[in-house]
Amino acid sequence: MSGEKPTNLPSEAELAGMSRDELVKLGTNLDGVELVHYEERWPVKGTRAEKRAERLVALWFLISALSGLAFLVAFLWWPWKYETPRTDAHFLYSLYTPVIGLTLGLAVVALGVGALLYTKKFIPEELAVQQRHDGGSAEIDKATVVAELADAGTRSTIARRSLIKRTAGLGAGVFGLGVLVLPLGSLVRDPWKNSDSKDSLWHTGWKSENGEKVYLRNYTGDPHEVVLVRPEDVEAGGYLTVFPFRESERDDEHALVAATKRVDNPVLLLRFRPGQQIVKRAGQEDFNYGDLYAYSKICTHLGCPASLYEQQTGLLLCPCHQSQFDVFHYGKPRFGPATRALPQLPITVDEDGYLIARSDFIEAVGPAFWERKS
Repeated sequence: MSGEKPTNLPSEAELAGMSRDELVKLGTNLDGVELVHYEERWPVKGTRAEKRAERLVALWFLISALSGLAFLVAFLWWPWKYETPRTDAHFLYSLYTPVIGLTLGLAVVALGVGALLYTKKFIPEELAVQQRHDGGSAEIDKATVVAELADAGTRSTIARRSLIKRTAGLGAGVFGLGVLVLPLGSLVRDPWKNSDSKDSLWHTGWKSENGEKVYLRNYTGDPHEVVLVRPEDVEAGGYLTVFPFRESERDDEHALVAATKRVDNPVLLLRFRPGQQIVKRAGQEDFNYGDLYAYSKICTHLGCPASLYEQQTGLLLCPCHQSQFDVFHYGKPRFGPATRALPQLPITVDEDGYLIARSDFIEAVGPAFWERKS
């Protein structure tokens, strides 16, 4: 084909009567395209080698679809809740992240490999040279471009390869569904469902039910061991990670384990050094007990555990995105993407000298959600 533009352009009636091949030839000339080299991948149609190549491409698309389906199944139904290392269910829990990573990664890779193999084995090899030009496109250019695109689809032989089309569509569809489910999976929860219950987004496991005491429990690594905390158990400048405990749960193995696995339960109990200047939040001036202060460990940015404490500066660091909270200044954010202070748990001691929660947090713990006003 020549790169010289034709001088006699067809009329609209002639254009409507032209075949696709004629439109393609006209379009390349109008675009100043010269086809230097063109070679079909399979000059002889229907050979065994061509069919093997088609099955190979379809196999990769099928692998992508199956991997995407496996990702969806693992993401939705694999045991994802935290299990301690000493339990039988810990092995399956420990495989959750590797499994969803492997299946999603394989779906992406297989889809890409299938597309690359199809390009190499079926798209004709051609070399074209085009002259650049400025300005918009006329109607004749639009008509010829459509014809060229349709011709490219025909020459790529995709129109007659139903096996590849079906498997490619299946692979891309399942992968697209997985990409959609991944960010939305953690958002499908109604915060107003049982909003007065400790299981809602508005409350935590520290909420007292039926007036029962909620103790501060020091977690030793053994989910079945109950170690209650007294003020003297925390040295000046030190801290403990504590979880809620009720006497009604003492012999309840499931409840003891569940309390340590619930994501909004971890609380950092800090004891400041005598004489440390503390700025308290308005309305929360009596939430502490002496030098003991209790803050949620759940970062208000994206919910990671903020647990790297520097006792000299009073800064609590979240390692995920580097948010820093000043616990000397009611847990106020000092650096990073977090914009809200860490919620403070009101604490006191009971008649036996054990630290207990006076109430649940007075604000929602963790990152924002749509219904939250702050």
